[in-house]
Amino acid sequence: MGPFLSRTLLFGAAFACFGAIWAGLHTSLPDERGGTAPFVGTAHAAEKATIIPMPRVRAGETGKRAVAIFAGGCFWGVEGVFEHSKGVISVTSGYHGGSKSSASYKLVSAGLTDHAEAVRVVYDPRTISYGQLMQIFFSVIADPTMLNAQGPDRGKQYRSALVPMNAGQARAARAYLAQLEKGRYWKRPIVTKIEAYQAFYPAETYHQDFIQKNPRQGYIVRWDKPKIANLKRHFPSRYRSKPVR
Repeated sequence: MGPFLSRTLLFGAAFACFGAIWAGLHTSLPDERGGTAPFVGTAHAAEKATIIPMPRVRAGETGKRAVAIFAGGCFWGVEGVFEHSKGVISVTSGYHGGSKSSASYKLVSAGLTDHAEAVRVVYDPRTISYGQLMQIFFSVIADPTMLNAQGPDRGKQYRSALVPMNAGQARAARAYLAQLEKGRYWKRPIVTKIEAYQAFYPAETYHQDFIQKNPRQGYIVRWDKPKIANLKRHFPSRYRSKPVR
């Protein structure tokens, strides 16, 4: 083997090794969906936004405070987008459905329960309506055509669902899913379900405000920050730079 060929093979092996490391940073999801990824930058592979029209049917909220629950895959990104939405008062990551005894990250993330990772949004209907929350949800947060999955996450715990908290929200949610299906904004059929409210269990403390606490975490940079960027880009009048806590 000549020196030139030897150097060429050595360079090729080193490049392949680097490629494997790079790919691993994007695909390996240890216990907490991957650690800090030093090679991942904000320019890498932002998730695509699908901007859709507002719901035609309103939920008819009144008063200064209302509550909505959304399940859209990993709760970190769902929480992060709604924390940057004007009119939102607070967002709590947690688990919807299932039992209280099994509402833990270890069990839910392993797919051993009936819970869905979800967020509980408290909002001011005078500033942002349930319809506008749904529009943001389907435009920049969740892909409604993915069954029991979102982004790189797979399992029924990552299903997308609307969880109405009253008759008005239920009516608006049903009408909106029908409106979106008829509009054919996605190439595949919509599989997002409407789930009857059972119980919402707040997730462990370290999951709350996760993006704010861990802005450089690899999973956040790759999958969730692009969602917030899409909110700012496509809904500038709904975006606020300082998130609620």
